[in-house]
Amino acid sequence: MFKKILIANRGEIALRIQRTCREMGIQTVSVFSTADRESLPVRFSDEAVCIGPPASKDSYLNMAHIIAAAEITGVDAIHPGYGFLAENAEFAQICEDHGIKFIGPTAEVINTMGDKAAAKAAMIKAGVPVVPGSKGLLESLEQAYEEAEKAGYPVLLKATAGGGGKGMRRVESPEGLEAAWNSARAEAGAAFGNDGMYLEKYIEEPRHIEIQVISDQHGNHCHLSERDCTIQRRHQKLVEESPSPVLSKETRKEMGAAAVAAAAFVDYEGAGTVEFLYDKHGKFYFMEMNTRIQVEHTVTEEIFDYDLIKEQIKVAAGVPILGIDYYPSERHSIQVRINAEDPFNDFRPHPGKIEYFHKPGGHKVRVDTHAYSGYTISPFYDSMIAKLIVSAMSREEAIAKMERALEEFIVDGIKTTIPFHQRLMRDEIFRSGVYDTGFLNTFDLSED
Repeated sequence: MFKKILIANRGEIALRIQRTCREMGIQTVSVFSTADRESLPVRFSDEAVCIGPPASKDSYLNMAHIIAAAEITGVDAIHPGYGFLAENAEFAQICEDHGIKFIGPTAEVINTMGDKAAAKAAMIKAGVPVVPGSKGLLESLEQAYEEAEKAGYPVLLKATAGGGGKGMRRVESPEGLEAAWNSARAEAGAAFGNDGMYLEKYIEEPRHIEIQVISDQHGNHCHLSERDCTIQRRHQKLVEESPSPVLSKETRKEMGAAAVAAAAFVDYEGAGTVEFLYDKHGKFYFMEMNTRIQVEHTVTEEIFDYDLIKEQIKVAAGVPILGIDYYPSERHSIQVRINAEDPFNDFRPHPGKIEYFHKPGGHKVRVDTHAYSGYTISPFYDSMIAKLIVSAMSREEAIAKMERALEEFIVDGIKTTIPFHQRLMRDEIFRSGVYDTGFLNTFDLSED
Protein backbone atom coordinates (compact mmCIF):
# COMPACT_ATOMS: atom_id res chain seq x y z
CA MET A 1 0.00 0.00 0.00
CA PHE A 2 1.10 3.56 -0.67
CA LYS A 3 2.76 5.49 2.14
CA LYS A 4 2.18 9.01 0.79
CA ILE A 5 -0.22 10.39 -1.85
CA LEU A 6 -0.22 13.82 -3.45
CA ILE A 7 -3.71 15.18 -4.12
CA ALA A 8 -3.58 17.16 -7.37
CA ASN A 9 -6.80 19.04 -6.78
CA ARG A 10 -8.59 21.47 -4.49
CA GLY A 11 -11.90 22.06 -2.70
CA GLU A 12 -14.28 19.41 -1.49
CA ILE A 13 -12.82 16.54 -3.55
CA ALA A 14 -9.33 17.19 -2.19
CA LEU A 15 -10.73 17.08 1.35
CA ARG A 16 -12.74 13.94 0.49
CA ILE A 17 -9.63 12.10 -0.74
CA GLN A 18 -7.61 13.34 2.21
CA ARG A 19 -10.07 11.89 4.72
CA THR A 20 -9.97 8.42 3.20
CA CYS A 21 -6.16 8.49 3.05
CA ARG A 22 -5.98 9.37 6.73
CA GLU A 23 -8.32 6.48 7.60
CA MET A 24 -6.08 4.15 5.58
CA GLY A 25 -2.94 5.38 7.36
CA ILE A 26 -1.61 7.10 4.23
CA GLN A 27 0.07 10.50 4.51
CA THR A 28 -1.13 13.25 2.18
CA VAL A 29 0.43 16.17 0.34
CA SER A 30 -1.80 19.03 -0.75
CA VAL A 31 -0.82 21.31 -3.59
CA PHE A 32 -2.46 24.72 -3.64
CA SER A 33 -2.58 28.05 -5.39
CA THR A 34 -2.09 31.29 -3.51
CA ALA A 35 -5.89 31.77 -3.63
CA ASP A 36 -6.37 28.54 -1.63
CA ARG A 37 -3.79 29.15 1.08
CA GLU A 38 -6.51 29.23 3.78
CA SER A 39 -8.43 26.22 2.49
CA LEU A 40 -9.34 23.21 4.62
CA PRO A 41 -7.39 20.71 2.48
CA VAL A 42 -4.24 22.74 3.11
CA ARG A 43 -4.99 23.04 6.82
CA PHE A 44 -5.60 19.31 7.35
CA SER A 45 -2.91 17.90 5.05
CA ASP A 46 0.29 16.37 6.40
CA GLU A 47 2.28 18.50 3.96
CA ALA A 48 1.31 21.33 1.61
CA VAL A 49 3.12 22.86 -1.33
CA CYS A 50 2.21 26.09 -3.10
CA ILE A 51 2.35 25.52 -6.86
CA GLY A 52 1.50 28.94 -8.25
CA PRO A 53 -0.83 31.94 -8.49
CA PRO A 54 -4.65 31.69 -8.62
CA ALA A 55 -5.12 31.06 -12.37
CA SER A 56 -5.59 27.32 -12.98
CA LYS A 57 -3.13 27.28 -15.87
CA ASP A 58 -0.42 28.52 -13.52
CA SER A 59 -1.25 26.16 -10.65
CA TYR A 60 -3.65 23.21 -10.79
CA LEU A 61 -2.99 22.68 -14.50
CA ASN A 62 0.76 23.23 -14.21
CA MET A 63 2.11 19.70 -14.61
CA ALA A 64 5.74 20.65 -14.05
CA HIS A 65 4.97 22.31 -10.72
CA ILE A 66 2.85 19.37 -9.54
CA ILE A 67 5.47 16.77 -10.48
CA ALA A 68 8.15 18.89 -8.79
CA ALA A 69 6.03 18.97 -5.60
CA ALA A 70 5.60 15.19 -5.82
CA GLU A 71 9.33 14.59 -6.15
CA ILE A 72 10.26 17.04 -3.40
CA THR A 73 7.86 15.40 -0.94
CA GLY A 74 8.64 11.83 -2.01
CA VAL A 75 5.11 10.59 -2.75
CA ASP A 76 4.27 7.13 -4.10
CA ALA A 77 1.16 8.16 -6.02
CA ILE A 78 -0.93 11.08 -7.25
CA HIS A 79 -4.71 11.21 -6.98
CA PRO A 80 -6.11 13.70 -9.53
CA GLY A 81 -9.69 13.90 -8.19
CA TYR A 82 -12.05 15.22 -10.87
CA GLY A 83 -11.59 18.13 -13.26
CA PHE A 84 -8.21 19.80 -13.85
CA LEU A 85 -5.77 17.00 -14.85
CA ALA A 86 -7.96 14.02 -13.92
CA GLU A 87 -8.53 12.98 -17.55
CA ASN A 88 -5.30 14.31 -19.02
CA ALA A 89 -3.43 11.48 -20.74
CA GLU A 90 -0.20 13.48 -20.91
CA PHE A 91 -0.20 13.97 -17.15
CA ALA A 92 -0.89 10.27 -16.53
CA GLN A 93 2.07 9.40 -18.77
CA ILE A 94 4.35 11.93 -17.07
CA CYS A 95 3.50 10.38 -13.69
CA GLU A 96 4.41 6.94 -15.03
CA ASP A 97 7.64 8.25 -16.56
CA HIS A 98 8.63 9.65 -13.15
CA GLY A 99 7.85 6.42 -11.30
CA ILE A 100 4.78 7.86 -9.58
CA LYS A 101 1.55 5.87 -9.69
CA PHE A 102 -1.31 7.79 -11.30
CA ILE A 103 -4.49 6.74 -9.49
CA GLY A 104 -6.59 6.09 -12.56
CA PRO A 105 -6.39 4.34 -15.93
CA THR A 106 -3.42 4.39 -18.29
CA ALA A 107 -2.71 7.26 -20.67
CA GLU A 108 -3.71 5.02 -23.58
CA VAL A 109 -7.16 4.34 -22.11
CA ILE A 110 -7.68 8.02 -21.26
CA ASN A 111 -6.83 8.92 -24.85
CA THR A 112 -9.17 6.33 -26.31
CA MET A 113 -12.17 7.12 -24.13
CA GLY A 114 -11.53 10.87 -24.07
CA ASP A 115 -11.93 11.17 -27.83
CA LYS A 116 -15.64 10.76 -28.56
CA ALA A 117 -15.15 9.33 -32.04
CA ALA A 118 -12.49 6.83 -30.89
CA ALA A 119 -14.62 5.86 -27.90
CA LYS A 120 -17.64 5.21 -30.09
CA ALA A 121 -15.61 3.05 -32.45
CA ALA A 122 -14.30 1.05 -29.48
CA MET A 123 -17.78 0.56 -28.08
CA ILE A 124 -19.09 -0.72 -31.42
CA LYS A 125 -16.36 -3.36 -31.35
CA ALA A 126 -17.22 -4.16 -27.72
CA GLY A 127 -20.87 -4.75 -28.63
CA VAL A 128 -22.12 -1.84 -26.54
CA PRO A 129 -25.24 -0.09 -27.95
CA VAL A 130 -24.32 3.22 -29.56
CA VAL A 131 -26.37 6.02 -31.05
CA PRO A 132 -26.81 5.62 -34.83
CA GLY A 133 -24.62 8.03 -36.76
CA SER A 134 -21.19 8.48 -38.30
CA LYS A 135 -18.64 5.77 -37.45
CA GLY A 136 -15.86 8.32 -37.07
CA LEU A 137 -15.07 11.95 -37.72
CA LEU A 138 -16.90 13.62 -40.58
CA GLU A 139 -14.54 14.48 -43.41
CA SER A 140 -16.81 16.98 -45.12
CA LEU A 141 -20.18 18.70 -45.11
CA GLU A 142 -21.24 16.37 -47.91
CA GLN A 143 -20.58 13.34 -45.69
CA ALA A 144 -22.58 15.01 -42.92
CA TYR A 145 -25.57 15.20 -45.29
CA GLU A 146 -25.18 11.50 -46.14
CA GLU A 147 -24.91 10.35 -42.52
CA ALA A 148 -27.84 12.52 -41.44
CA GLU A 149 -30.00 10.95 -44.14
CA LYS A 150 -29.06 7.46 -42.91
CA ALA A 151 -29.67 8.21 -39.23
CA GLY A 152 -32.85 10.19 -39.85
CA TYR A 153 -33.60 13.72 -38.68
CA PRO A 154 -33.43 15.25 -36.14
CA VAL A 155 -29.67 14.74 -35.69
CA LEU A 156 -26.92 16.15 -33.47
CA LEU A 157 -23.61 17.54 -34.66
CA LYS A 158 -21.07 17.06 -31.86
CA ALA A 159 -17.45 18.11 -31.42
CA THR A 160 -15.15 15.14 -30.84
CA ALA A 161 -13.23 17.09 -28.18
CA GLY A 162 -16.36 18.73 -26.77
CA GLY A 163 -17.82 19.11 -23.33
CA GLY A 164 -20.41 21.21 -21.53
CA GLY A 165 -22.52 21.46 -24.69
CA LYS A 166 -19.90 23.39 -26.68
CA GLY A 167 -19.60 22.45 -30.33
CA MET A 168 -23.01 20.76 -30.26
CA ARG A 169 -25.93 21.60 -32.56
CA ARG A 170 -29.34 20.00 -33.08
CA VAL A 171 -30.43 19.92 -36.72
CA GLU A 172 -34.09 19.39 -37.58
CA SER A 173 -33.85 19.15 -41.38
CA PRO A 174 -31.36 19.22 -44.29
CA GLU A 175 -31.99 22.95 -44.68
CA GLY A 176 -30.36 23.73 -41.35
CA LEU A 177 -27.35 21.44 -41.60
CA GLU A 178 -24.82 23.73 -43.30
CA ALA A 179 -25.29 26.62 -40.87
CA ALA A 180 -25.08 24.26 -37.87
CA TRP A 181 -21.94 22.64 -39.33
CA ASN A 182 -20.18 25.98 -39.71
CA SER A 183 -21.10 27.37 -36.28
CA ALA A 184 -20.38 24.13 -34.38
CA ARG A 185 -16.93 23.79 -35.96
CA ALA A 186 -16.08 27.41 -35.24
CA GLU A 187 -17.15 27.08 -31.60
CA ALA A 188 -15.30 23.78 -31.12
CA GLY A 189 -12.13 25.14 -32.71
CA ALA A 190 -12.15 28.18 -30.45
CA ALA A 191 -12.95 26.24 -27.27
CA PHE A 192 -10.84 23.09 -27.71
CA GLY A 193 -8.40 23.77 -30.52
CA ASN A 194 -10.01 20.88 -32.40
CA ASP A 195 -12.91 21.37 -34.83
CA GLY A 196 -13.42 17.68 -35.60
CA MET A 197 -17.11 16.78 -35.78
CA TYR A 198 -19.23 13.66 -35.79
CA LEU A 199 -22.97 13.17 -36.18
CA GLU A 200 -25.55 11.21 -34.23
CA LYS A 201 -29.26 10.54 -34.27
CA TYR A 202 -31.04 12.92 -31.88
CA ILE A 203 -32.45 10.91 -28.96
CA GLU A 204 -36.05 11.79 -28.12
CA GLU A 205 -36.91 12.73 -24.54
CA PRO A 206 -33.60 11.38 -23.20
CA ARG A 207 -32.65 10.65 -19.65
CA HIS A 208 -29.00 10.71 -18.60
CA ILE A 209 -28.14 7.44 -16.86
CA GLU A 210 -24.62 6.45 -15.85
CA ILE A 211 -23.15 3.22 -14.51
CA GLN A 212 -20.35 3.20 -11.93
CA VAL A 213 -17.67 0.64 -12.78
CA ILE A 214 -14.63 -0.59 -10.87
CA SER A 215 -11.80 -2.49 -12.56
CA ASP A 216 -8.53 -3.82 -11.14
CA GLN A 217 -5.09 -4.65 -12.52
CA HIS A 218 -5.94 -8.36 -12.75
CA GLY A 219 -8.64 -8.19 -15.43
CA ASN A 220 -11.60 -8.11 -13.05
CA HIS A 221 -14.47 -5.70 -13.74
CA CYS A 222 -17.72 -5.01 -11.90
CA HIS A 223 -20.35 -2.31 -11.62
CA LEU A 224 -22.23 -0.64 -8.81
CA SER A 225 -25.45 0.03 -10.71
CA GLU A 226 -26.70 3.37 -11.96
CA ARG A 227 -27.06 7.04 -11.15
CA ASP A 228 -29.74 9.18 -12.79
CA CYS A 229 -28.31 12.58 -13.75
CA THR A 230 -31.21 13.84 -15.87
CA ILE A 231 -31.73 17.16 -14.05
CA GLN A 232 -29.31 19.39 -15.93
CA ARG A 233 -28.88 22.95 -17.04
CA ARG A 234 -26.96 23.51 -20.28
CA HIS A 235 -25.57 19.97 -20.00
CA GLN A 236 -24.31 20.63 -16.46
CA LYS A 237 -25.63 18.26 -13.80
CA LEU A 238 -27.46 19.78 -10.83
CA VAL A 239 -29.16 16.78 -9.18
CA GLU A 240 -28.17 13.10 -9.15
CA GLU A 241 -29.92 10.12 -7.61
CA SER A 242 -29.76 6.36 -7.31
CA PRO A 243 -31.52 4.23 -8.27
CA SER A 244 -33.17 5.81 -11.30
CA PRO A 245 -36.94 6.16 -10.86
CA VAL A 246 -37.60 4.88 -14.41
CA LEU A 247 -35.35 1.86 -15.05
CA SER A 248 -36.79 -1.64 -14.95
CA LYS A 249 -34.78 -4.46 -13.39
CA GLU A 250 -34.20 -5.94 -16.84
CA THR A 251 -32.88 -2.68 -18.31
CA ARG A 252 -30.71 -2.11 -15.25
CA LYS A 253 -29.05 -5.50 -15.74
CA GLU A 254 -28.58 -4.92 -19.47
CA MET A 255 -27.09 -1.48 -18.91
CA GLY A 256 -24.79 -2.78 -16.18
CA ALA A 257 -23.59 -5.61 -18.41
CA ALA A 258 -22.91 -3.14 -21.23
CA ALA A 259 -20.86 -0.91 -18.91
CA VAL A 260 -18.77 -3.87 -17.72
CA ALA A 261 -18.22 -4.93 -21.34
CA ALA A 262 -17.02 -1.40 -22.14
CA ALA A 263 -14.54 -1.41 -19.27
CA ALA A 264 -13.27 -4.88 -20.10
CA PHE A 265 -12.79 -4.09 -23.80
CA VAL A 266 -10.42 -1.17 -23.13
CA ASP A 267 -8.70 -3.00 -20.24
CA TYR A 268 -9.80 -0.33 -17.80
CA GLU A 269 -8.26 0.19 -14.36
CA GLY A 270 -9.79 2.06 -11.42
CA ALA A 271 -13.12 3.80 -10.92
CA GLY A 272 -14.91 5.01 -14.02
CA THR A 273 -18.36 5.90 -15.24
CA VAL A 274 -20.01 4.72 -18.44
CA GLU A 275 -22.71 7.21 -19.42
CA PHE A 276 -25.81 6.35 -21.42
CA LEU A 277 -28.77 8.12 -22.95
CA TYR A 278 -32.06 6.36 -22.24
CA ASP A 279 -34.90 7.29 -24.60
CA LYS A 280 -38.67 7.36 -24.32
CA HIS A 281 -38.87 3.99 -26.08
CA GLY A 282 -36.86 2.27 -23.34
CA LYS A 283 -33.67 1.93 -25.39
CA PHE A 284 -30.25 3.03 -24.17
CA TYR A 285 -27.15 4.14 -26.03
CA PHE A 286 -23.51 4.72 -25.03
CA MET A 287 -22.67 8.41 -24.73
CA GLU A 288 -19.20 8.61 -23.19
CA MET A 289 -16.96 7.25 -20.46
CA ASN A 290 -15.53 9.43 -17.71
CA THR A 291 -12.16 7.99 -16.72
CA ARG A 292 -12.14 9.40 -13.19
CA ILE A 293 -14.16 9.65 -10.01
CA GLN A 294 -17.39 11.58 -10.53
CA VAL A 295 -18.75 14.51 -8.52
CA GLU A 296 -21.84 12.37 -7.88
CA HIS A 297 -20.00 9.26 -6.65
CA THR A 298 -21.49 10.00 -3.25
CA VAL A 299 -24.97 8.66 -4.03
CA THR A 300 -23.47 5.31 -5.03
CA GLU A 301 -21.49 5.25 -1.79
CA GLU A 302 -24.66 5.88 0.22
CA ILE A 303 -26.65 3.18 -1.57
CA PHE A 304 -23.98 0.49 -1.13
CA ASP A 305 -22.09 1.72 1.96
CA TYR A 306 -18.96 1.59 -0.18
CA ASP A 307 -15.97 3.97 -0.15
CA LEU A 308 -15.16 4.52 -3.83
CA ILE A 309 -12.06 6.61 -3.09
CA LYS A 310 -10.70 3.83 -0.92
CA GLU A 311 -11.38 1.35 -3.71
CA GLN A 312 -9.57 3.58 -6.21
CA ILE A 313 -6.51 3.65 -4.00
CA LYS A 314 -6.57 -0.11 -3.34
CA VAL A 315 -6.89 -0.90 -7.05
CA ALA A 316 -3.99 1.44 -7.88
CA ALA A 317 -1.90 -0.42 -5.30
CA GLY A 318 -2.65 -3.74 -6.99
CA VAL A 319 -5.38 -5.06 -4.69
CA PRO A 320 -7.99 -7.14 -6.58
CA ILE A 321 -11.67 -6.25 -6.46
CA LEU A 322 -14.41 -8.67 -5.43
CA GLY A 323 -15.46 -8.97 -9.06
CA ILE A 324 -19.22 -9.08 -8.53
CA ASP A 325 -21.93 -6.74 -9.74
CA TYR A 326 -23.97 -4.74 -7.28
CA TYR A 327 -27.61 -3.75 -7.55
CA PRO A 328 -29.43 -1.15 -5.47
CA SER A 329 -30.74 -2.03 -2.04
CA GLU A 330 -34.10 -0.69 -0.92
CA ARG A 331 -32.41 2.60 -0.10
CA HIS A 332 -32.72 5.72 -2.28
CA SER A 333 -30.12 8.50 -2.35
CA ILE A 334 -30.27 12.02 -3.83
CA GLN A 335 -27.51 14.59 -4.20
CA VAL A 336 -27.88 18.28 -5.01
CA ARG A 337 -24.99 20.57 -5.90
CA ILE A 338 -24.85 23.78 -3.90
CA ASN A 339 -23.18 26.34 -6.15
CA ALA A 340 -22.19 29.94 -5.51
CA GLU A 341 -24.57 31.13 -8.23
CA ASP A 342 -27.68 33.27 -8.47
CA PRO A 343 -30.41 30.90 -9.76
CA PHE A 344 -32.75 33.85 -10.44
CA ASN A 345 -30.20 35.64 -12.61
CA ASP A 346 -29.34 32.93 -15.16
CA PHE A 347 -27.20 31.11 -12.57
CA ARG A 348 -24.58 33.85 -12.70
CA PRO A 349 -21.52 33.00 -10.54
CA HIS A 350 -21.51 34.81 -7.20
CA PRO A 351 -18.06 34.60 -5.58
CA GLY A 352 -17.33 36.40 -2.34
CA LYS A 353 -16.90 35.95 1.39
CA ILE A 354 -19.20 33.58 3.29
CA GLU A 355 -20.29 35.48 6.38
CA TYR A 356 -22.03 32.54 8.05
CA PHE A 357 -22.13 28.84 7.08
CA HIS A 358 -24.34 26.23 8.73
CA LYS A 359 -24.56 22.64 7.49
CA PRO A 360 -27.69 20.54 7.95
CA GLY A 361 -27.52 17.28 9.87
CA GLY A 362 -29.62 14.33 10.94
CA HIS A 363 -29.99 10.68 10.04
CA LYS A 364 -28.55 9.86 6.59
CA VAL A 365 -27.74 13.49 5.77
CA ARG A 366 -24.24 14.02 4.37
CA VAL A 367 -22.53 17.27 3.36
CA ASP A 368 -19.27 17.21 1.40
CA THR A 369 -17.82 20.71 1.44
CA HIS A 370 -14.65 22.72 1.85
CA ALA A 371 -16.53 25.89 2.85
CA TYR A 372 -16.86 27.45 6.30
CA SER A 373 -17.83 30.73 7.93
CA GLY A 374 -15.36 33.40 6.83
CA TYR A 375 -14.19 31.44 3.77
CA THR A 376 -13.92 33.37 0.51
CA ILE A 377 -15.26 31.75 -2.67
CA SER A 378 -12.72 32.53 -5.37
CA PRO A 379 -13.79 33.66 -8.86
CA PHE A 380 -10.99 31.59 -10.39
CA TYR A 381 -12.54 28.12 -9.96
CA ASP A 382 -15.73 26.11 -10.26
CA SER A 383 -18.64 27.62 -8.34
CA MET A 384 -19.63 24.45 -6.46
CA ILE A 385 -19.18 24.93 -2.72
CA ALA A 386 -20.96 21.87 -1.32
CA LYS A 387 -22.76 18.65 -2.11
CA LEU A 388 -25.80 17.77 -0.01
CA ILE A 389 -26.64 14.06 -0.04
CA VAL A 390 -29.57 12.38 1.67
CA SER A 391 -30.66 8.73 1.83
CA ALA A 392 -33.92 7.06 2.84
CA MET A 393 -35.87 3.88 2.25
CA SER A 394 -37.83 5.32 -0.68
CA ARG A 395 -37.60 8.16 -3.18
CA GLU A 396 -40.53 9.93 -1.55
CA GLU A 397 -38.85 9.81 1.87
CA ALA A 398 -35.55 10.97 0.35
CA ILE A 399 -37.22 14.01 -1.23
CA ALA A 400 -38.87 14.87 2.08
CA LYS A 401 -35.52 14.55 3.86
CA MET A 402 -33.87 16.74 1.22
CA GLU A 403 -36.53 19.43 1.69
CA ARG A 404 -35.88 19.44 5.42
CA ALA A 405 -32.10 19.50 5.00
CA LEU A 406 -32.23 22.38 2.52
CA GLU A 407 -34.23 24.41 5.05
CA GLU A 408 -31.39 23.95 7.54
CA PHE A 409 -28.63 24.84 5.07
CA ILE A 410 -27.61 28.46 5.70
CA VAL A 411 -25.04 30.32 3.61
CA ASP A 412 -24.96 34.08 4.28
CA GLY A 413 -22.91 36.61 2.33
CA ILE A 414 -23.23 35.11 -1.15
CA LYS A 415 -26.06 33.83 -3.33
CA THR A 416 -26.39 30.07 -3.79
CA THR A 417 -28.55 27.53 -5.60
CA ILE A 418 -30.29 26.46 -2.39
CA PRO A 419 -33.56 28.29 -3.29
CA PHE A 420 -33.58 26.58 -6.70
CA HIS A 421 -33.27 23.14 -5.13
CA GLN A 422 -36.01 23.92 -2.62
CA ARG A 423 -38.33 24.85 -5.47
CA LEU A 424 -37.34 21.76 -7.44
CA MET A 425 -38.08 19.40 -4.55
CA ARG A 426 -41.63 20.79 -4.41
CA ASP A 427 -42.23 20.47 -8.14
CA GLU A 428 -44.88 17.88 -9.07
CA ILE A 429 -43.12 16.76 -12.25
CA PHE A 430 -39.82 16.21 -10.43
CA ARG A 431 -41.60 14.33 -7.67
CA SER A 432 -43.27 12.10 -10.27
CA GLY A 433 -39.89 11.06 -11.63
CA VAL A 434 -41.12 11.38 -15.21
CA TYR A 435 -39.05 13.99 -17.08
CA ASP A 436 -36.11 14.26 -19.47
CA THR A 437 -32.93 16.31 -19.82
CA GLY A 438 -34.91 19.25 -21.20
CA PHE A 439 -36.99 19.57 -18.04
CA LEU A 440 -35.33 22.75 -16.76
CA ASN A 441 -35.92 24.51 -20.10
CA THR A 442 -39.51 25.10 -18.97
CA PHE A 443 -38.92 25.22 -15.21
CA ASP A 444 -40.09 28.45 -13.54
CA LEU A 445 -36.96 30.21 -12.29
CA SER A 446 -38.54 33.60 -11.63
CA GLU A 447 -37.88 34.96 -8.14
CA ASP A 448 -40.80 34.84 -5.69
